[in-house]
Amino acid sequence: MTSEKRGIDPRNAEPRSVGTWAKRYYYANRAAVDAVLRPHGIGSTQWAVLHELTENGPTTQRDLGRALHVERASLSGTVATLIRKDLVHQAPSVTDQRQKVVDLTAAGRALWDALPDPFAEVRRVALSGLDVEEIAVAIHVLQTATEQVNQHTFD
Repeated sequence: MTSEKRGIDPRNAEPRSVGTWAKRYYYANRAAVDAVLRPHGIGSTQWAVLHELTENGPTTQRDLGRALHVERASLSGTVATLIRKDLVHQAPSVTDQRQKVVDLTAAGRALWDALPDPFAEVRRVALSGLDVEEIAVAIHVLQTATEQVNQHTFD
């Protein structure tokens, strides 16, 4: 559906509205994902840690933080919570005792196997009734804008 059909005049659209709606979607999506995961006793960041460990196996905590784009202090708290829940364990790295390696426990693997894919559930609701071409345009716009901002130097 074109912008004119939606009552939007692209010549007068506020440039910041793309960012505003991207941010609103992010927060709505995150809240919905957390609601899907809540009955399972975990949140979206904990799910992301379990997902990363499921996909890539034991990982140093430093590499886990980089992969998830999570700050060290936040990740430490998340890992500590998952340890208390007996979903992950942590041990010193064999090659570098200063590094901590995080891995799933048997309970963590069992929980992972029982979890729904919260993003698929939320995506199904969020994108219901939208044309595939509209979704592709939205992805293209946000991806391109993100890449351009990341590549630009704002010094």
